[in-house]
Amino acid sequence: MDYLKLKARVLAILKNPTVEWRTIAGETEDIQSLYINYIAPLAAIPAVSMFIGLGVVGVPFVGRFGIITAFSAAVVVYVQALVAPLVAAVVIEKLAPRFSSSGSTVDALKLVAYASTPMWVGGVIYLVLYLSPLMILPALYAIYLFYLGLPPMMKTHPNNVVPFMLVSALAIIVVNIFLRMLLWVFGLPAYGF
Repeated sequence: MDYLKLKARVLAILKNPTVEWRTIAGETEDIQSLYINYIAPLAAIPAVSMFIGLGVVGVPFVGRFGIITAFSAAVVVYVQALVAPLVAAVVIEKLAPRFSSSGSTVDALKLVAYASTPMWVGGVIYLVLYLSPLMILPALYAIYLFYLGLPPMMKTHPNNVVPFMLVSALAIIVVNIFLRMLLWVFGLPAYGF
């Protein structure tokens, strides 16, 4: 993994997303390279921050097994952050024809991954868990990035962007609720997401 390329991409998608989406649309990547070079390192930011915020800094409600609880929370957050983009990409790819859009799973994964950048970078907020309500700001910017990314990545006509976004969001929320319930059934905590 090239950290300079990672840093350049993060800064470009956050500072100049319209131009960067066109660049991304022209790149040939695969799922594995997206995960290794972008998703895995950035998805670790909220997880590591949560571990530090819960376990090292400490929060009164963590309890007697603070480090173990913090570690399990961080692992679950990280695994969810790795699974969610691929699930979302599959949902978006399957919904695309209904909105006169087209794109592969890789295109949809690029859309989800790069639009998630503010959420992952903003995950440093979890260093101080009391500030976690501020995550609404990166979430709003992520929605904006998704909005800008739909036309170049999924060839979505401007008239279909908002409906496609809304239906995608609803479908992804339902999938996430299902994943949380699955975690609960297996006795695992359902943090983040």
